[in-house]
Amino acid sequence: MSKLLRITATILLLAQTTWAADRVISCKITTGKTLAYNGPCLFMPEAGGSFSLSNIKRQGPLFDDIGVLSVSIVAKGKAEVRGLTSAGNNSRWGEAKRSSKDKACWQGSDFEICAR
Repeated sequence: MSKLLRITATILLLAQTTWAADRVISCKITTGKTLAYNGPCLFMPEAGGSFSLSNIKRQGPLFDDIGVLSVSIVAKGKAEVRGLTSAGNNSRWGEAKRSSKDKACWQGSDFEICAR
């Protein structure tokens, strides 16, 4: 195996093992003008800054009928948000923009998600 190939393989292995792990954080989710959830949640990081939020026990809803809330980065400062219900329906919440006042928050036309 060439030296360059060994170095590349080592870098890839290290990159996989240093991938951010799921962790419990504080979440605040507002729908319309209603505070839907404010408390601990499981933060599951994904590639490119995208992430998902769920109940800290990974079972049952995060709030109401939403089991997993996904924030998928589509461009710098823009994300597509979806909620997966306990019935398995993947509902599109819509586009969200990263808040200029609080980088932990994403704001859509009728919702806000803050993950700290």
